[in-house]
Amino acid sequence: MLFFERDIAIDMGTSGTLLYVSGKGVQLREPTLVAVDKFTGKLLKIGQEAQRMLGRTPANILAIHPISGGVINDYDMTAAMLKDHISRVTSFSLFKPRVLICVPSSITGVEERAVIDAVIEAGARKVYLCESAVATATGAGIDINKPDGHLVIDIGGGTTETAVVSLGGVAECESIRTAGSEFDEAIVRYIRRKHNILIGSRTAEELKISIGCLAPRSEMGIEEIKGRDLVTGLPKTAKISSAELTEVLMEPAKTILESVHMVLERTPPELVADISGNGIVMSGGGSLLYGFDKLVEADTGIRTVVVDDPVACAAYGAGKMLLHLNDLQDGMVNFARKRQLNR
Repeated sequence: MLFFERDIAIDMGTSGTLLYVSGKGVQLREPTLVAVDKFTGKLLKIGQEAQRMLGRTPANILAIHPISGGVINDYDMTAAMLKDHISRVTSFSLFKPRVLICVPSSITGVEERAVIDAVIEAGARKVYLCESAVATATGAGIDINKPDGHLVIDIGGGTTETAVVSLGGVAECESIRTAGSEFDEAIVRYIRRKHNILIGSRTAEELKISIGCLAPRSEMGIEEIKGRDLVTGLPKTAKISSAELTEVLMEPAKTILESVHMVLERTPPELVADISGNGIVMSGGGSLLYGFDKLVEADTGIRTVVVDDPVACAAYGAGKMLLHLNDLQDGMVNFARKRQLNR
């Protein structure tokens, strides 16, 4: 029997949640999704089991994302989901675990309090908050405590966060709601307009992963999609090429590039000089879109690299930070207010 439970790091995003257990590594990867009975409010399924229901549920069952834009959208469901996840990676012990959780740099004080309360309700003894950009930079192998600027672009499912990390904190950041799900919606709109076919967001995501690109591929991919004909209401198929998707995906990609420019414009010149030498680090599932790093490099003129495991990078970084948990402040941190005071 363990008297003290192992510390846990959680990267809870709009589309996926990862749990890192100290001394063990990443122990759980689940979609941030719950299936709920609409009439009773009862939680039915969590994670992958809920994802399999997506788009296939009867009228009384709702598949919902309890996290939106990196912050809590449905408090009760988030607490229930976290309780399930934590119980799956912990064993019986006399003391509850300490939990480090990644939050967006743009989080407000009210949103911070909601996250802390939900994690404590889920079974944590103490809760420590860590900015996602700092965790990502740590996971990418960057020494964040040096007075040296690094630009991190984290493209998740619901938000894209661009942040300049220096001296163990975020010097400048911008968070926008254009991310992975926006790319999926752009594909759904295009196929509806061009081919008169209605497809679901899951089909659009599969299409984006298989043949989606933002730079010309050596071989042009062609994929057959199935959906509902908007005229007849009957099933219909169509062939989509990667060249078609490049134009479709370029629109949300440009919005992300604009946010990168905004951050660079607001960053002190000394840190911009550091970034031009150190390059840009990209992470998050959205950075896996073929050619995105080349597009950012061509647009900014700064060397851009995608981290080895973009989806789990922040979780690994937060896992490394568990070693220094005693040096961190538990509870409320007020990141946004601190950043305003430093300006």
